[in-house]
Amino acid sequence: MDMFLRQLYQDRASEDDTLAILVIEKELSPLSILDGFDAIVLVIKNNPEVDWHVKHYQLGTMKVALHSLSQTTMHHSLIAGTHRRLVDWLFHGKIVFDRNEFLQGVKERIETFPPGDRIKKMTIQFTKMLRRFDEGKTLFHNNHSFDAFSNMMHSLHHLARLAVINHGFYPEVTVWEQVRKIEPETYKLYQELLMSEESLEQRIELLILATELAVRSKTEIGSQHFLTLLASRDGSWTIAEMMEIPEVQDYRIDLELLVNFLIEKEFLLIDHQESKAKGIHHIRYKLKS
Repeated sequence: MDMFLRQLYQDRASEDDTLAILVIEKELSPLSILDGFDAIVLVIKNNPEVDWHVKHYQLGTMKVALHSLSQTTMHHSLIAGTHRRLVDWLFHGKIVFDRNEFLQGVKERIETFPPGDRIKKMTIQFTKMLRRFDEGKTLFHNNHSFDAFSNMMHSLHHLARLAVINHGFYPEVTVWEQVRKIEPETYKLYQELLMSEESLEQRIELLILATELAVRSKTEIGSQHFLTLLASRDGSWTIAEMMEIPEVQDYRIDLELLVNFLIEKEFLLIDHQESKAKGIHHIRYKLKS
């Protein structure tokens, strides 16, 4: 079977814009998410036009998916966390081609997890956690317990990833095993949600209180990336100006929720400015000094 796989990727290794090729096999990586395939071939290209292309092949009795993605897409996915399986593939895949040790550098970056990457990823997870937590509370107070439970579960997952990132690691597929070792109190929340003998409504109610405390304790580290961007200039900001900041794009969809949360927690202040219409004011936001 190795011969068939080699035939599949060897031509791509000779292409000038190919930076690296990895192979992830189901037999050798039982915990890897392979989307129902026996193997994944991952080709990383130095070509922004590639984005992320996929082809499927039958190699004898083996089903194989070949993923080609650009270097830019790979780095964006690692920061934004949009494809968690990609981290797993990069960690556990077998390197079969690596031009100028490109992939070795990527793995070292994942392992060292530079502070700039880490701070941004924490804010991405923090905003996602706020979104799910806010929706969970709203649904619970409107007697939609199952949907509230689902949202609270997602909120905890984002809290778990935030905890892992804060300790200097990339969240893996087995993120709760990571959390169990490095932040037991967050792991305990997850256990209570799943295994408590209380009624579903009581579990959600207790979890809302506990998660509120966790959110409050994570506010400073969870919003550090955004607050640092706002501190890059003096004065106040409109929400439109905030949304236009390039570094904010990965959590732009939840930015209004984050801003209102930071006002509530007194990290931001509202600056009212008169408009042309009497009684109507523009709202601008500024850091609390």
